[in-house]
Amino acid sequence: MTGTTVTGKHYSGRFAPSPTGPLHFGSLLAAVASYLRARQQSGAWLVRIEDVDPPREQPGAGDAIVRALDAYGFEWDGEIIWQSVSKPQHDDAVETLLKEEMAYPCRCSRRDLADAPRSPLGIIYPGTCRNGCDAEETAIRVRTSDDAVSFDDLLQGTQSQRLESESGDFIIRRRDGLIAYHLAVVVDDHLQGITEIVRGIDLMDSTPRQIWLQQLLGFSTPGYMHIPVATHPDGQKLSKLTGAAAIPLRGKRRVLVAALDALMLQPPEDLAAYSLSDIWAWAINNWQIEPLVLRTAVPVAANSMAKLENPVS
Repeated sequence: MTGTTVTGKHYSGRFAPSPTGPLHFGSLLAAVASYLRARQQSGAWLVRIEDVDPPREQPGAGDAIVRALDAYGFEWDGEIIWQSVSKPQHDDAVETLLKEEMAYPCRCSRRDLADAPRSPLGIIYPGTCRNGCDAEETAIRVRTSDDAVSFDDLLQGTQSQRLESESGDFIIRRRDGLIAYHLAVVVDDHLQGITEIVRGIDLMDSTPRQIWLQQLLGFSTPGYMHIPVATHPDGQKLSKLTGAAAIPLRGKRRVLVAALDALMLQPPEDLAAYSLSDIWAWAINNWQIEPLVLRTAVPVAANSMAKLENPVS
């Protein structure tokens, strides 16, 4: 089963960070790539703060991310959307899937599933509650099939998963009532009319589950472009969990040019001497995806990281 990609529509892209910490260099790459892709397509670029998981959120992080984007010269279209505002639509989607018997309550805890088989996607749910359960506190799982869910990634080529055997039925609303990431992102991309999603390759394995939900809910499937992730010199992904520092608000031009370099655009050595608007103009005119094709990681050299942490311009 292949996703039906939106065609014939005005381009609409987005950057959708979670407010679990400040914007770091790895996140900046995703923001820059999605922004340049939208601007080169003469399309819209939207910003959405994905604040649907309060236990993981850092107070003030969403506002700090917005301030950083503004300081670096990003110009988004329309108002910034906070994902929690869409909770009624998220709940409606869950109820639709329950009503159509495409989803069901599940009582299983992590302890119950401790001996379940695993795959690279995590626990493969064995279907324990598919035929019903009588617990009062339950999560909601969506039914999957073993038909292949496939899509053509603009950078990484054809991707395919058989969800029933690789992940099993997956959670769309947690036991604590919070909406799961997969459902929230699918509903919000539909509400915002997103036609293409540019994000890090670390999220590529999530895409078939999101396409499955799009198909069950009757939504169009956007195009996908998963860029390589930035890595530490030791090969670890640059992330909050691996100690990635917030991008500085001093030395913005130097950091932005470093991001363009990491995206394989080969900026001129003196580009950081120009204004932010001139740097963006150069980047939009010179944006190309060919150097990123089939690349999964872009190492950020130790000396580059030192420059980011101690900017001088």
